[in-house]
Amino acid sequence: MIWEKLGLVYQADQHSNEMWRNNSALTPQPFRLNAETIRVFAGFRDTDGISRIGYVDVAAANPQIVSAISEHPVLNIGRDGCFDDNGLIMGDVVQAGDDVYLFYVGFQLVKKAKFLAFSGVAISRDGGNTFMRLCESPVLGRADGQAFIGAIHTARFENGIWRLWFAQGDGWEMINGVPYPRYHICYTETKDLLNIPRHSKICVQCDYPDYRIGRPKVYRLLDGNYLMYATKGSVLGDYFPVAFRSYDGITWEEDQAPLGITLSESGWDSQTLCYPALLAGERETWMFYNGNQMGVDGFGVARLASTLLGT
Repeated sequence: MIWEKLGLVYQADQHSNEMWRNNSALTPQPFRLNAETIRVFAGFRDTDGISRIGYVDVAAANPQIVSAISEHPVLNIGRDGCFDDNGLIMGDVVQAGDDVYLFYVGFQLVKKAKFLAFSGVAISRDGGNTFMRLCESPVLGRADGQAFIGAIHTARFENGIWRLWFAQGDGWEMINGVPYPRYHICYTETKDLLNIPRHSKICVQCDYPDYRIGRPKVYRLLDGNYLMYATKGSVLGDYFPVAFRSYDGITWEEDQAPLGITLSESGWDSQTLCYPALLAGERETWMFYNGNQMGVDGFGVARLASTLLGT
């Protein structure tokens, strides 16, 4: 696969309102709003670095064309003391029946750890314009081996069951005196999003010098198998996507073929390329992704000149 980079789509410095949308567009998540429009949900940071969920609408035929940007967050931070009172980033957006479910990761600051990050769900009954939390507590919270991070980044509603892939974290890696979260990828499933099991199955773990792998984005391919993109970090400072393949979505093997996309020689994605998320086009596949400093400049798009994804 060879991805053609089309450049930065949402340029954060050009659209800052100096309020909730000051910089960044973290973990972009595309959603087919209608035949003409792709709605890319993302986390937009304010001047304090706190992220809220908003969106950028782009043309389905040419995602380089921006048609609208949300004036207000579609999902704001939680009440003081709640698990999401210090910021939100995107997990996934899923159409299930007439409703749209938005999975997000909420951040909370505590005294004796860098942060906590657990998962919530909000629901839209107007096609993805407004959202309401299912509950104020995390749907995926603390469990054994999951003391600090339980971050859902893919949800698929298959045969009446929610299949969930998430990053699970239980410790910290000290690099030059700075703590960075350690996490790996797990899988679980449920019929009820308010009763997600506390047990899960490990899908992908890290081996030294890697210490974290997360933001798993899982897709069903045309042949019925599964593809996962994730982003891996090492103690050497590398932070780059990696691909895996599976016949059932649970047991994974790393794809040894070249990813088909690399760092640019200069510019917004020359130091880091991370968090790819795919969406099927008419005769192509789109990849939305972040660049340097995890999306401080915004997000870009790349094009694969063939269809890749199934349902």
